[in-house]
Amino acid sequence: MGSMHLNLERTDDGGAALAQFYRERALGGADLIITGGAAVNREGAGGGTYALVNEPESAPALARAAAAVQEAGGHLALQLFHAGRYAFEATFGLRPLAPSSVYSRFSRCEPEAMDEEQIQRTIADFASGAHRARELGFDAVEIMASEGYLINQFVSPLTNLRDDAWGGDAERRRRFPLAVLRAVREAVGPEFPVIVRTSGADLMDGSSTDRELDDLAVELAAGGADALNVGVGWHESAVPTVQALVPHGHWLAVARRVRTAVRAAGLETPVIASNRINSVPLADEALARGDGDLVAMARPFLADPRIVETSRAGRLELVNTCIGCNEACLDRSFGDEPVSCLVNPRAGRELEYPPIPLRAVPSRTPPAARAGGPGRVAVVGAGPAGLQAAATLGAAGVRVDLYEAEDEIGGQFQLAGRVPGKSDFLETIRYFENLLPGLDVRVLTGTEATAASLVGYAHVVVATGVLPRTVRLPGTELGHVIDYREAFAAPGRVGRRVAIVGAGGIAVDLAHLLAEANPEREITIMRRSGRIGAGIGPSTRWAVLAELRAAGVRTLTGVGYRRITADGVEITDPEGALELIPGDTVILAAGQEPRAALAEGLAHEGVPHTVIGGARDASGLNAVRAFDDGLRTGSAVAVMLADAPAEPVQA
Repeated sequence: MGSMHLNLERTDDGGAALAQFYRERALGGADLIITGGAAVNREGAGGGTYALVNEPESAPALARAAAAVQEAGGHLALQLFHAGRYAFEATFGLRPLAPSSVYSRFSRCEPEAMDEEQIQRTIADFASGAHRARELGFDAVEIMASEGYLINQFVSPLTNLRDDAWGGDAERRRRFPLAVLRAVREAVGPEFPVIVRTSGADLMDGSSTDRELDDLAVELAAGGADALNVGVGWHESAVPTVQALVPHGHWLAVARRVRTAVRAAGLETPVIASNRINSVPLADEALARGDGDLVAMARPFLADPRIVETSRAGRLELVNTCIGCNEACLDRSFGDEPVSCLVNPRAGRELEYPPIPLRAVPSRTPPAARAGGPGRVAVVGAGPAGLQAAATLGAAGVRVDLYEAEDEIGGQFQLAGRVPGKSDFLETIRYFENLLPGLDVRVLTGTEATAASLVGYAHVVVATGVLPRTVRLPGTELGHVIDYREAFAAPGRVGRRVAIVGAGGIAVDLAHLLAEANPEREITIMRRSGRIGAGIGPSTRWAVLAELRAAGVRTLTGVGYRRITADGVEITDPEGALELIPGDTVILAAGQEPRAALAEGLAHEGVPHTVIGGARDASGLNAVRAFDDGLRTGSAVAVMLADAPAEPVQA
């Protein structure tokens, strides 16, 4: 399991949550786990939640994590980390240090160029951090020398402008990583494993060449690295590396190139391939091809701690697949909120919620609509919130009927799965389709639940989702005007000239889908105020908007709507000038509103119920909140029913 910063590293719980997080991944089949970066000094911390390996306050949590993983039969490596110019001065009031004073667009600062004393002290801090890791019980260390952090900055001509012993040409730029490795090796001895996370491709114009990075890899292998873990990209790179729109396994060729260079030098140092590998079968294929000697997956272990165990058991249908959205993981890791997972909201909260068991599907006759009974719960709506609530209740032993008016479960994930780069959203639906029967959740698709039909249930969870927001604009009744659901359902019926009213996440996804389906389309998305794609996670938004620009999609903000005509949408631009946005098809995608009628009916009938997801509040709705609502509510209702006095069952 590759390194992920979790924002749990300095939680005031003695390391309990961190230890349990890693323990469950070891139990699920991760043999070697690499922690999130532990800063070797305060200047090198990536934020206030980073562990500080050389300071006493971080020791108990780190030691507890190492012991928990080993008790579960796994091995834990501590990643030794220094952010360099990617550090934030506000964290500890310390100006970031770097090889040269080159402005960072990521941390928005100009770092201080390191002098000789600072360089030597930093090397010593890496060494003492490695020694400390061994004292704390770790099985290995990994030196972070990739992804644009300090060591990578010394290697790159973009950020190392020195002309001294530490820079001036490729050989001198390699001196710092080799010095760090040598000091770490001396600190831990010859038998303790030392991994180096080295860059295989910076993906920055003017940075190190492939040959230079290969030469560094060879020197690291010859210099005592026990394994090379190949990373790609910098935070400032304009090339997407981990977003959903990057194809699975896209970067395996980079690891293969590094491995080839190491082998050509007569070295057998294992090479670890990583990035956009989200399944065990894909990892197996990479190993069989010789892309690497080991494979590291990171986010897939957030989505499913048991991904290896379940896959090896031949139950791929029960793997909860990482969808590459970054919304609850990478986007949170740059702040202070604990990292979790959109499709597995329990991630990072393993001590708060029990795991969902994977059971064989019970043999029974197909379900039919039925009234509730004592202790039975109805969940209405099989979108993200409803699916998670039903699974959580079923895992707790509650009898659940899950109603879905459509013929398939999934809700808006069915729409998202059609967007280029988002086909993995359909894997989430596949997971729940196979999980729920084993939890004895009765799934009733094509069944419209009414308040009257739900009388008799002990509790009803209303997860009926959202409706497209009503747009009050002259001309919405015209025949060429449709809402976003209709456009997703039949993109082939959308005309060549498309005007989309709204420019949030759904409108952006729809424009992406329509542009790929017909590159000849002229598409405009527009909104009254705010940013295009507002609500899309920051690590994804820029990449998706770049795709739209490449496809020729026009984006407008600050517009005023006048009316829809047979020829398109009349608007005023920010200067007040009138313009007709041509549209053979006009699509309304200007937000959502709760589908609240059922909740009102249940209140009238006096049926106990809880409203979750978009049915509760459509403002700022995203799938992270929907899945989290499902987990919290499912758990709360299960506890409530367990504490309720038993009722006599009528014959």
